[in-house]
Amino acid sequence: MFLSLLFFLLSVTPSSSSPDNLSFDFYSRSCPDVERIVKDAVRTRAGLDPSVTGKLLRLVFHDCMVEGCDGSVLLEGDESERSDPANASLGGFPVVEGIKRLLEVFCPGTVSCADILALASRDAVELAGGPSVRIPLGRRDGRVSAVSNVRINTVDTSFTLDQMAQIFSSKGLTIDDLVTLSGAHTIGVAHCSAFSDRFKEGPHGKLTPIDPSLNESYAAQLSRECPSASSTTVVSNDPQTSLVFDNQYYRNLLVGKGLFQSDSALFSDDRTKEKVEVFSGDQDGFFRSWGQSFVKLTAVGVKTGEEGEIRRSCERVNG
Repeated sequence: MFLSLLFFLLSVTPSSSSPDNLSFDFYSRSCPDVERIVKDAVRTRAGLDPSVTGKLLRLVFHDCMVEGCDGSVLLEGDESERSDPANASLGGFPVVEGIKRLLEVFCPGTVSCADILALASRDAVELAGGPSVRIPLGRRDGRVSAVSNVRINTVDTSFTLDQMAQIFSSKGLTIDDLVTLSGAHTIGVAHCSAFSDRFKEGPHGKLTPIDPSLNESYAAQLSRECPSASSTTVVSNDPQTSLVFDNQYYRNLLVGKGLFQSDSALFSDDRTKEKVEVFSGDQDGFFRSWGQSFVKLTAVGVKTGEEGEIRRSCERVNG
């Protein structure tokens, strides 16, 4: 009961207006149970595999930042976004495709893969302990998924604040959105190669820390967990509460325990340091900001009206 009340109090309800012709009642007649169906499916999968929540959240970022939130990252193909090595570790695809198959039974040809991914990632956050966020719907699926568009639109874990801010700005997102949405790293995992720039590889591949901004004991822990920079081993983004969506990510930054260089950059730059400090001591404030920034993220470059299509399968365009 307490948790239910907490989620209610922290829920984010944007104004009745919504960007880019999206609406909160888009499926009220055509598929009124869509949100319940998606949430139940995500809850079931997360119950079997708690890592699903982090995978879905990462997946929506990689979708929205490239072609906009149009499900293009879900398309298969040799030259698709999924074929880029930067996306090789993405997960959650079977969850989205499974939900799509279910909705094709109840509401055939109605709900886009883009909306399914937006809802599933939203629900993943809530199921991991984060806020309940109301998002507008009506996205349509894109027909283009090009590997050449991935790197120029994706934030790398070694980026400086200026590099990250430039990409976010090109999507209509602010530096405040950058700090808030970086809080996604409170859940999920990363391969050793994703933060190898903070280490040098010695004899037999052993990693030795070279980044002075990294907490010494944390750096030693990462060195033990990663036998080499090329290891397929994964470590938790948040060493404290890896499966809980909370503000621990910001507390970690204050003591040098940000996993990526791009994380540490948020606390080392005066433009973002204060907001990191505020979020580290105010989880409710972080949750409120998360809701606002997440709605903005999932509205980036959306296709509506007659644009795109409603795919029958998330893995391929309609024939």
